[in-house]
Amino acid sequence: MTKRNQLKAVDFFSGAGGLTNGLMTSGIKVLGGVDNDGSCKATFEKNNKGAVFLERDITKYAPTDLERDLKITRKDDNMIFAGCAPCQFWSIIRTSKEKSKKTKNLILDFQRFVEYFLPGIVLVENVPGISSKKDSPMGNFIAVLESLGYNVAHDITDMSLYGIPQKRRRFTLLASRVSTISLPKPTNKQKTVRDVLGTKNGFYKIKAGTTGNAPFLHTAANLSDKNIERLRMTDKNGGDRSKWQNKKGYQLDCYASGEKKFYDTYGRMWWDRPSPTITTKFFSISNGRFAHPEEDRAISLREGATLQTFPKNYQFIGTSMASIAKMIGNAVPPKFAEIIGKQIVESVQ
Repeated sequence: MTKRNQLKAVDFFSGAGGLTNGLMTSGIKVLGGVDNDGSCKATFEKNNKGAVFLERDITKYAPTDLERDLKITRKDDNMIFAGCAPCQFWSIIRTSKEKSKKTKNLILDFQRFVEYFLPGIVLVENVPGISSKKDSPMGNFIAVLESLGYNVAHDITDMSLYGIPQKRRRFTLLASRVSTISLPKPTNKQKTVRDVLGTKNGFYKIKAGTTGNAPFLHTAANLSDKNIERLRMTDKNGGDRSKWQNKKGYQLDCYASGEKKFYDTYGRMWWDRPSPTITTKFFSISNGRFAHPEEDRAISLREGATLQTFPKNYQFIGTSMASIAKMIGNAVPPKFAEIIGKQIVESVQ
């Protein structure tokens, strides 16, 4: 029989632990995270006490190995399997399909573990494109879940409708063989960049190239003098490159044709809107609308983590800005994971 106070989880593709952290906050015990990126281990275990990080390649990892490593059993009604696989191949954002091919079928590797263990509850979060492409493996996965007796609920969710200060659309699935299940209803209490960033929220003003003290990591990438000049000409609070795009010496070669496209690039965030999706490149103004609303710099590592709803005391341990930004951008926002966790808790007896 499923019991709320005995719920436990395994976080597949755990990365630095955003999902794990949120599930723990909701009252679910997370036994461990499984990921092939060992650089996430220190961050995962530092912030999620009691959960172990298993550096494993799921494409070569057997369910019986997991059974041994975490001492878990099959058909455990209190078990939650979360599989938030990196699936850049199915992303609607421009990505190289050739480079991302290895992420194409990771959901099917996760499926092997579900079929073997038959956990009480299954959770999946992924890019929205995985559900819409006709040759996506997600449809097959859902069919398998239903054939195994799971009640399945899934939809494309906009996390900004759940109090996450970020426009982040994701495919979300909950499946249960021990209870009826549904996705949580949006709260529609939208948070904006102003609600979580700025000096009143503890983010003192800094310049591009500032290295912030650990563990707060209010660190911003360095910028060339030319890019700082470009940002100075960019309107505060949501401005874009249109103010300088056609000025001699400032025009970007890649947009020299004058086409009005990709204007988020080099753009500033708006104070009174949720931020754009925080990607693994959020520390770079040339990779999206990642410039600070007022200051002449990209948002800092901690600002990106805050927009992803990581607690301010969450410590990121990495070898470079890029490595830490990758951990942050790839994560499931902990606050959204907490909302999902509470939904799971409420669904069982």
